[in-house]
Amino acid sequence: MDKFLQAAIDEAKLGLSEGGIPIGSVLVIDGEIVGRGHNRRVQNGSSILHAEMDCFENAGRLKAEDYKKATLYSTLSPCDMCSGAVLLYGIKKVIVGENRTFQGPEEYVRSRGVDVTVVDDKECCQLMESFIKASPELWDEDIGK
Repeated sequence: MDKFLQAAIDEAKLGLSEGGIPIGSVLVIDGEIVGRGHNRRVQNGSSILHAEMDCFENAGRLKAEDYKKATLYSTLSPCDMCSGAVLLYGIKKVIVGENRTFQGPEEYVRSRGVDVTVVDDKECCQLMESFIKASPELWDEDIGK
C-alpha cells in the first residue's frame, strides 16, 4: 500500500469517527505530506469543506511552483469543486483511491493536462459503500443530489 494513500485513508477514518463523511486527502511535495484533511462538512456545518478543500486549507499558502510539483491523494474521485482547485493551482498529478461510488470530472481534468490515476483500492470502496448504505441522505447532500 502506498503510504500517502494510506495517510488519506487514515484521514477518511478520522472523519468518520467524528461523525462525518469518510473521505480523506493529502497533498505531497518532494515526498513529504504538506497538507492533510478530511471531509468536515458535517463537523463544521460547512458547505465547502470536502476532504481536498480541507487539505488545501491545512497546507496553507504555497507558491505556484510548489503546487506544480505536488501530488494530491484522495480516497474518492474529486468532485467539480475540488477538481477546479486542482486546475486553479496547477497540480499536475492526482491519485484517486476509488471512483466506483462517485466519479468526478476525471476526463476533463485529464484533458487539462493532469495525470489522474485511479487505484481502485478495496478499503476506500468499502468505506464509502458502508457509509452510503448507512447514511444515503447525508451522502446525497454532500454531492448535491
